[in-house]
Amino acid sequence: MTRGVLALLFTFAAGAIVGQLAVPFVSAQLAEHGVVRAQSHKPIIMTHLFTGSDNQTHAEEVEVQFKAGTPNEVAKMKQVTSAELHRGAPGSVSDWHRAPRRQYVITLSGQGEIEVAGGKKIAIGPGHIDLVEDITGKGHITRVKGTEDRVTLQLPLADQSDR
Repeated sequence: MTRGVLALLFTFAAGAIVGQLAVPFVSAQLAEHGVVRAQSHKPIIMTHLFTGSDNQTHAEEVEVQFKAGTPNEVAKMKQVTSAELHRGAPGSVSDWHRAPRRQYVITLSGQGEIEVAGGKKIAIGPGHIDLVEDITGKGHITRVKGTEDRVTLQLPLADQSDR
């Protein structure tokens, strides 16, 4: 280990006394010296609801794929036609229902739960993205959990063909 890196480690130990202010500086300095590798990104997972051959709604978790861009990475989504905000009160339940159309549903605030075939329950909260395509079959149940309203952004897909 080089003398500069040892000095940085000492600075880090001393900085722990000062608190979190030293950590970003030390992390950057360690990275500059090759001690810390580049941080990997946390995967973004989208829940895809679809009607299976059994006429039941199923859910699969799909990782969103990003491509390099400048300055940000970009994940292309399906084309949408409009945007709606929806608000559900705590404790409200939409019993078995099909999606009214193919759409993205993104939870902005509050907590919820989706139930699909076989009693599988999916917890949803802020930042959760659903691609809802179960426009045929039995459908799913949506519940608002917790003590606050669940606010969602609904983005209808331009392609409304039966999938």
